[in-house]
Amino acid sequence: MQRRDRGVAQSLGGPLTKRVKESRVLLVGAGGIGCELLKNLVCCGFGSYRSAPATENGTEVSPAAGHVRKAEVVVIDLDTIDLSNLNRQFLFRKQHIKKPKAFVAKETASQFNPSVAIDAQHASIFDSKYNVDFFEGFDIVFNALDSLAARRHVNKMCLAADVPLIESGTTGFMGQVQAIKKGVTECYDCNPKPVQKSFPICTIRSTPSQPIHCIVWAKSYLFPELFGTSEEDSTDMAVTEGDNAEEVAKLKEEAEALKKVRRMMGKSEFAQEVFNKVFHDDIERLRSMTEMWQSRKPPEPLSFESLSEGPSIVKQGQTLALQDQRAWTLVENISVFCYSLDTLSNRVQGGENVIEFDKDDKDTLDFVSSAANLRSHVFGIPLHSEWEIKQMAGNIIPAIATSNALTASLCVMEAFRILRSQPAKANALAEPTANNHIPTKAQTTAIGKPEELLGGSKMVFLTSKNTDRLITSQPLVGPRADCPVCSPVYAKVAVSEEREETLEALVDLLKRTVGYEDFSMTTEAGIIYDPDLEDNLQKPLSELGIIGQSNGFITVTDDSDEPKVDLVLSMTIRRSPVDNAEATGLQITPEKIELPPKAQAAYANGDMYDDAEPEPVLAPSAGAKRKREAEEEVESAKKRAKSDVYVVEDDGAILLDD
Repeated sequence: MQRRDRGVAQSLGGPLTKRVKESRVLLVGAGGIGCELLKNLVCCGFGSYRSAPATENGTEVSPAAGHVRKAEVVVIDLDTIDLSNLNRQFLFRKQHIKKPKAFVAKETASQFNPSVAIDAQHASIFDSKYNVDFFEGFDIVFNALDSLAARRHVNKMCLAADVPLIESGTTGFMGQVQAIKKGVTECYDCNPKPVQKSFPICTIRSTPSQPIHCIVWAKSYLFPELFGTSEEDSTDMAVTEGDNAEEVAKLKEEAEALKKVRRMMGKSEFAQEVFNKVFHDDIERLRSMTEMWQSRKPPEPLSFESLSEGPSIVKQGQTLALQDQRAWTLVENISVFCYSLDTLSNRVQGGENVIEFDKDDKDTLDFVSSAANLRSHVFGIPLHSEWEIKQMAGNIIPAIATSNALTASLCVMEAFRILRSQPAKANALAEPTANNHIPTKAQTTAIGKPEELLGGSKMVFLTSKNTDRLITSQPLVGPRADCPVCSPVYAKVAVSEEREETLEALVDLLKRTVGYEDFSMTTEAGIIYDPDLEDNLQKPLSELGIIGQSNGFITVTDDSDEPKVDLVLSMTIRRSPVDNAEATGLQITPEKIELPPKAQAAYANGDMYDDAEPEPVLAPSAGAKRKREAEEEVESAKKRAKSDVYVVEDDGAILLDD
C-alpha cells in the first residue's frame, strides 16, 4: 500500500478502500462542482486499481466499445474554459482559456494522484455513443451539471441502466446532494422542477416596469430581429390571455418595419436608423396611446442626433465596452450600442448569417446590455452594469467556490455509503427488486422497520439559514408511484446490425415476451404504433428514428381495461450473433418481464408498499414528510453526544455517526 493511501484506508477500512480503488465512476460536468469532485475522487483513490488491459485478437479493448470493466474515472464535459470560470473552478488557469474543460481538468487533477486512471472526453452527454450500455459500465454516476435538460437526461439513463446516481447542485450559499437508485429512492423527476419563466408580450414590448423586462426585450426581440431569427421562435415572450389582441397586431407590424431597417445593414446610417426606430418612433407611438399612461409615467423618446458624439462614437464604444463593472451613462450606452451594431454587422457581412445571443459572446452581450439600458432610461427604470445584465440575461446562478467544495465533499461521502452497501448484499432495499419496482413488506428487518436505503444514504442540504448547523440531512424516500420517469419498468432491445428490422418485428416480440394484447408505442416524435395506427409496421426501425440516432426511448403503454405500468425500451446495436435471436434479429433484456398493474401504484407513496391495504385517509405529501423528518433530524442532532465516533470491528473503519 502506498503511503498516500494509508490515511484513506484507516478511515474507510480495508474492504471499502479496495472497492473504491476498483470502482469505475462517471463524472458528468467539469465546472464548479465538477472540478472539486474530480479532485476529491482522485485524492481518495477512485479508479486507481491497475490491472492488465483486456485484449481481443491482440488489440486492447476500450471499456466503452467492449463494455470491459476497468477501474477509472471518466469525465465528460462539452464546455470550454471561460474567464469567468477562474474564480471558482480551481483546476483551470488563465492560460487554459478556450481549452476544453474535460482535458484540462484531467491534466491538472492527475498531478494530485498519478495512479488514478482518468478518461477525459470533450463531448455532449446527449451523444448517441453514451447509451444505456455505456452507463451500465459504471459503479456510480456523479452529476455536476448546470442544465436542467442534461440532468433529466442523465437521471433517465441511470434509471434505465440501473446504476446509482448522485445528483448535486449549488445556488450561492445553498447546496444539495441526492442519491438516486431505480426502484429504491425517488428520482430527480419525482418532484416537479421550476420551468423557465416567460413574460407577456405586451409587458415586454409596451409597458416594461423592471430591468428584466428591458433585458428580455433586447435579448429576445431586438437582437433576433436584427441578427437572428424572428421573435416568433422566442420562448421568453409569450402571448397570454391578458394581452390585447389589437396591441399584439401592432407589435407585429413594428417587427415587420424593423426587418426593413435590417436590410440597411452595412451602410453608414444603419446604427442611426435602428436607434431612431426603436427608441424614438416606436416610443412616440406608445406615447400616443394615452389610456396606457393614465396611472403611470409615459416613456420619453430619445433622439440620436442630439445625443451622439460625432464620428468617433464607435471607437469610444469599444473602449467603454471593456468597463463592464460599472453602469454606463446614457451617452456611453449609445456609444456601446453603436459599437456593438458595427461589430455584429461586420460579422454578418463576413458570412455569419444567423447570430445567436450567448452570455459569453462579448459582442452580443454588449448589444443586449446597451440596448436594455437605453430602453430602461426611456421608461424611467434604473440602469445596470454589463456584469449585472449578464447574470440576468444568461440566467446565471451565483456560484461560490466554498459551496461547491462542500457540496462535492458530500457527494463523495454519499458514494462511500453506496459502495459500502453494494458488495455486502445484506440490505434488501439496497438492491433493486424484481423488474426494479416498489419493494414489498417482506423486505423489512425482524422488528418490522425497513432497512436503510442505499446503505444509509441521505438527502443532504447545505444551508446558511440555520446558524446551529450548516449541513442538514433527511432520510431518502421511496420512488413516487406516479412519477412518469422512474415508475415504468425499463428494458433493452438489441438489434442485429446485419438485419434491417421493422416495427412489426418489435411489436411481435413484445406480444410474445410481455403478453401485450392492446398497447401503443410512443417516441419523442409522437405515437408510432397503436391498434388503429398500423401504417408504420412495415417501416424499418431506422426510418422511424429508433435506431442510429441519439439516445431516445420507446414508451410502451398498456391500453387494456386493467393496464399495467409502462414499459420503457432503449434500443442498442448487437454486433455479435445470439442463438435465441437468430429468427427475428431482436433480443429483449431481461428475457422475462413482469409488469405490475397500474392500480397497485395508485396508493404507493414511497413509504407504502405494493401489497399494502389502502388507507381511508389521505397520506401526508412527500414534501411535508421530508420537512417533518428534517426537523426531527436537526432536533436529534442537538441532543446527540459529541463523541459519536466508533470503530466497526469487521473492517476497522472509523465512522462518524451523523
